[in-house]
Amino acid sequence: MARKQIDSEPSRYASLILLLMGVASCTLVYAFLSVVLRPWADSPVSELDASALDGSSRAEVGSEGCCRGIENLELWGPAVKWGSDFKFNSSKECCMACKGMCSGNDGPCLCDTWVFCGNREACGPKFGECWLKKQKDILAPDRQESGHKVSWTSGIIFGKGEGIVGLETEYGTLHIKLLPDCAPHSVAYILELLALRHCAGCQFYRAESRGMYWDSQGNHIKDAPLGPPFALIQGTLEALGTTFKKIPTEDCPTIGRGSVAWVGSGPEFFISLANHQEWKKVYTVFGSVLPEDMEIAEKIAQLPTKLDVWNKINVSVLENPIPLRLRRMKKSEGDLNVVTNVESE
Repeated sequence: MARKQIDSEPSRYASLILLLMGVASCTLVYAFLSVVLRPWADSPVSELDASALDGSSRAEVGSEGCCRGIENLELWGPAVKWGSDFKFNSSKECCMACKGMCSGNDGPCLCDTWVFCGNREACGPKFGECWLKKQKDILAPDRQESGHKVSWTSGIIFGKGEGIVGLETEYGTLHIKLLPDCAPHSVAYILELLALRHCAGCQFYRAESRGMYWDSQGNHIKDAPLGPPFALIQGTLEALGTTFKKIPTEDCPTIGRGSVAWVGSGPEFFISLANHQEWKKVYTVFGSVLPEDMEIAEKIAQLPTKLDVWNKINVSVLENPIPLRLRRMKKSEGDLNVVTNVESE
């Protein structure tokens, strides 16, 4: 996934790309895709080939296999299970216990927060304690303490109709189901932006349609090229006046239609308009656009663009970048279809 070209990028990277493109024909496609979707020049070298073919055969659906939390974080809130009498050997087991109280389709979860003490030395007699809690406002979880001195690991769970935020544009609102169990650090950042009540500087700046290479369901058409165009819209979620900290790599499933993922460690992100089984699983997916809103993403992908060159590859940049604004979903929208388009393995 490409980022905007940096004017001051050292010329030695251009030489490296030329060298890669000069290899034997059996690796030409690999090198081409690597350049098209490469991150910034100062990103880890391992990300230079972020889009190479990996032989995946299907797009993945759902996120049931994830159960991740944030270390050195203690979330507060009323307890529904007391950890002093409820212990496990791993944070995943604690997380799964919370998920087990969130399996119905008839309303909010009975448990939406789990807190686990998993460092035997630091926890002492509290080792293994699993506290299950319920937040007053799950989009603004109550933080008790954080930092290296905190021995707790915490995570949140969204039930059906919960954890959906709106990405407002002048062309409509993209409703995104967040995936805190797969990408807790990413979702924590999105919730921080939500709390700011503004996202000045957030925008879409790149738009590439499916062309004639992917059908309306995002499936690749047999024998068609893999781009360009690359079937995506790309932008940034860095609010002016804030200090952005790189987000660690989290769950990286196969990119599917509707996947919302970071480019590298953020704050640049993209929404995929197609199922990209040909891309390596190196993009942290932190959300999924609700299926009924994908027509808005398609509309943006059809807006006027101008040609730009990033790392010697032609890309389509919007003539007029589209400002973005994050907002909470209204309660009346709670019955929206929340089927996600990505899955963790």
